[in-house]
Amino acid sequence: MPNTNIIVAQSGGPTSAINSSLAGVIQKAIESNIKIYGSFYGIEGILNDEIVLLNNQFQKQKDIEDLKYTPAMALGSCRYKLSNSKKEFDIIINRFKQYNIGYFLYIGGNDSMDTVDKIAKYFKEINLDIKVVGIPKTIDNDLILTDHTPGFGSAAKYIATTITELIRDISIYNIPSVTIVEIMGRNTGWLTLAAGIPFFLNGLQPEIICIPEVPFCEKDFIKRIRQGITNNTPIIAVVSEGLKNKDGSYLGEDCKTGLVDRFGHTYLSGVGKYLENLVKKNIECKVRSIELNLMQRCSAHLSSKTDLDEAFNIGYDGLTNALKDKTGIAMVYNRISSSPYNITTSYVDVDLIANKEKKVPDKWLDIYNPKIQKEILDYILPLIKGNISIKKNEFDLPIYKIINKTL
Repeated sequence: MPNTNIIVAQSGGPTSAINSSLAGVIQKAIESNIKIYGSFYGIEGILNDEIVLLNNQFQKQKDIEDLKYTPAMALGSCRYKLSNSKKEFDIIINRFKQYNIGYFLYIGGNDSMDTVDKIAKYFKEINLDIKVVGIPKTIDNDLILTDHTPGFGSAAKYIATTITELIRDISIYNIPSVTIVEIMGRNTGWLTLAAGIPFFLNGLQPEIICIPEVPFCEKDFIKRIRQGITNNTPIIAVVSEGLKNKDGSYLGEDCKTGLVDRFGHTYLSGVGKYLENLVKKNIECKVRSIELNLMQRCSAHLSSKTDLDEAFNIGYDGLTNALKDKTGIAMVYNRISSSPYNITTSYVDVDLIANKEKKVPDKWLDIYNPKIQKEILDYILPLIKGNISIKKNEFDLPIYKIINKTL
């Protein structure tokens, strides 16, 4: 009997859109009348046999719609780096045989694509006919060969909205002050560009925008702060968590934990506090730092409908391609136009994406150039459009879809 069932898992950091991609995969599986299993905690769930049948939990279209608007990972996550040991691959193969798996879909970012790549190559090497497909996600927007990534649009919308509200907050006092806002993004500045949207649109604030692609100079930063507060003007600076000095070291590296994850990535954060202390040492004024932290990743109340709809479609199309015998691929978006906004989905070989980072393009590093600002707005604004309606309880608080691990 051929392997016919599907297994899907999620990995890496959460987003507002990753469950929408999961919903798309489940929708296609149900339409195709195929059993679909979910692995809790990513690839670790496959290794540890934490697997649940999903068909019976999504018998109604309402269940899929509720999942689509649920933030974070309904199947849980992991940051597990597969070794190339035969022992691990044997466990995965035996698990797939146990559940009669013919199709494996993994939803995640750069590191998850590494897992997809390793498994697909090993299966090909031993002539095992199990299709392996990667579905992209990451708020960092740093996967190459795709116009953008599911999750980025919603995170960008949350950040741009929060900065717009913060501008109103700090503008009420006629005293010199500095507010430093630390933005996620690891080693790329895509989300910090989203924080600059209020400035790009109306030319007011935030006055200072610092991204990792541009080496950071402390003297220039302090100079710009001094120039900005000469008229008792409140200053906002938005800074990426992964800012680096000219020598390539992370800004404030001495203040970081030095810890790395299983993929060798340094745990970032703390740059906002570092710069707050730097300003305090050099300038006498009111100064505070704000780290938006986890709220950037999956604040569903500010999700972009465009983002969630696209995420659903790329999950659906990912399984569609698997069922057409495509394997060792990662799904991507191709932008046809920005005005009117139009994209399509396609796929590339996953080894072209795995373990690579998409940086903000060099031509966009001239952030204060109005022409460049327009290009950035043309790129980001279509991705944040549209609001969603979340199911609420009697207290007007959100209700989200929970997948039962024991059913």
